[in-house]
Amino acid sequence: MQVDLETQGGEVAALPRFQQAASHAARLQRWGAALLGLAVLGLVAAVFVDLFAALTIWPALLVNLSCALLMVVAGLQSACWVSRWREEVITPAPVVTPEAGEDRQPQGRLAAALTLRGRRLLQQIGAPTLWLGGWSLLILYSVVQVFNLSLPATALGLSASVVAVLTLLLAFALLVLERQLAQEHPGEWPEAGALAQLLRAAIICLLVSALCLLFSSDTALWPVRLAVLTGLLPALVAGELLLRAVLSLFSPQREQLEPRLLAHSFVADMLRWPPQPLLSLQHELHNRFGIDLRQIWAFAYMRRAFVPVLLVVLAVGWLLTGVHELSMQNRGIYERFGKPVQVFGPGLHLGLPWPLGRVLTVENGVVHELATSVGESSQPFQAAPAEGPAPAIANRLWDASHVNDKSQVIASGNAQQQSFQIVNMDVRFVYRIGLGDAAALAATYNSSDVPTLIRSTASRVLVHDFASRTLDGLLGQDRTGLADDIGRAVQGDLDRLDSGVEILATVVEAIHPPAGAANAYHGVQAAQIGAQALISRERGAAAEQTNQAQLQASVARDQAQADAREVQAAAQAADLRFAAEQKAYASAGQAFVLEQYLSQLSQGLSQAKLLILDHRLGGDSAPTLDLRTFTLPADPSAPRKAAQPGAVH
Repeated sequence: MQVDLETQGGEVAALPRFQQAASHAARLQRWGAALLGLAVLGLVAAVFVDLFAALTIWPALLVNLSCALLMVVAGLQSACWVSRWREEVITPAPVVTPEAGEDRQPQGRLAAALTLRGRRLLQQIGAPTLWLGGWSLLILYSVVQVFNLSLPATALGLSASVVAVLTLLLAFALLVLERQLAQEHPGEWPEAGALAQLLRAAIICLLVSALCLLFSSDTALWPVRLAVLTGLLPALVAGELLLRAVLSLFSPQREQLEPRLLAHSFVADMLRWPPQPLLSLQHELHNRFGIDLRQIWAFAYMRRAFVPVLLVVLAVGWLLTGVHELSMQNRGIYERFGKPVQVFGPGLHLGLPWPLGRVLTVENGVVHELATSVGESSQPFQAAPAEGPAPAIANRLWDASHVNDKSQVIASGNAQQQSFQIVNMDVRFVYRIGLGDAAALAATYNSSDVPTLIRSTASRVLVHDFASRTLDGLLGQDRTGLADDIGRAVQGDLDRLDSGVEILATVVEAIHPPAGAANAYHGVQAAQIGAQALISRERGAAAEQTNQAQLQASVARDQAQADAREVQAAAQAADLRFAAEQKAYASAGQAFVLEQYLSQLSQGLSQAKLLILDHRLGGDSAPTLDLRTFTLPADPSAPRKAAQPGAVH
């Protein structure tokens, strides 16, 4: 019960919690400092570990443990504020009045940094509320930063065992402290019970973390998941403490009224055996709001009728397990005391409740497509966009490997010798569970995995069938009846096994050589094409050189023939001219000679200016030639040049 100093000021000195307030505050400070140091050490270690091993359990584990310790630190600090208030009530501190002209010294680091308005706001809100809200926000932020359920499983080695031992030692120390606080009388220390609950939550986090470290391995994922989920407990407690800090702002605060512990957690109070949530809620309502649910007859009636009503609801729910609903795509095999009795069709059906009767679901006419290759099960189907590129599964080129292809050995004959060849094929089966009741029973009880049964049976049939076929026949006349033969053989084996499976169609998607053989064949083709191209190139060069030589020889021959013809023609012309001149001289005599002389002289002097004079002109005297040149009259003012006349006689 809270103490009001205005009415009970003289009685507080006799109360045990006020008398031991100084001792409680000192103990809380020591415990809080030790746990705060461990929490800060864990956070710093988590930061360093995150730089080198981010995808391991260490960052999440260290941060969650540090947050659990910070949760206890927040409770210890909140309880210390209450104990300090009681201590100040018993032994009030002396009031120091500052002298005139002296500056008032600040009472703490926080008050020195705040303005006057900030100090007033701090007095209204209260330092305990701010500190509790700050610790809660730090815990929530830290847990959110390391919450990752996709961490891989890793082996931690010897370090995990060492840290697990240290964690267990710390849990044992907190357990001793929790037992000490749990044994405190509420009248002597009212906050001890709430602090013990926070310590109990931290101990659970430590124990779970040690368990995760001890069982961590390369193949176990549950230790990693559990270590990450451990942070939810301090996060829930921190969220509740933050909510309490926010709600305390709306509660009236009186300096003369004894404060309550803000770090009281309902979530931590649930960590007891047996859990009593209703009782805890009832105490919380009574202490906070003064509502006593025990005085309300409705709640008393609900408490008395809770067990009978719960039993009736459980009984009705158990009876409703005998009602079964089957969709249009399903059938159901009804088992009564473990024995199949009837096959139910789609709709509602009644039977005995579980576990006296149950219904096993069977497909009703659902058609499946199955490839003989096992690789198809590990390739999830992804729809490709209509306007985008074709998916990889649509690549049908022989030089690419396909997950649905299966290699088979077939017979071959080459050069009158027996041998074998390897081909890849993609054979698919379209099947369904038979529509009859017997087929449904056989598919349910005679095989645990229908696709695996079909694939193994088909593989055996394909090996047996292709061993007697050749590549030429497989790619030729046998291709048309291949799918029918395989389907009949597989259906026959499934019927002999009483599997209840009906093969609707067998589709041979592709038959081609392996990807390696196709690539090698493409290399041979490329080499052959290159050789043919080289031969053709050399043949072209040789033909070009031959034609060039023939052209040069033909030109030289034609030139020689032309020169010989010209010489012969010139000789013939000279011969004809000589014969004509000889005949002319014989007939004309000296006149022909003179004519020839004059003709040759005219040709020789054809470019000269000639004046021919007969020597017979003038009688006995020789003619006179005046070779003087006369020019036009010149300008009188111009200088005159003396003429040089000349005469030829």
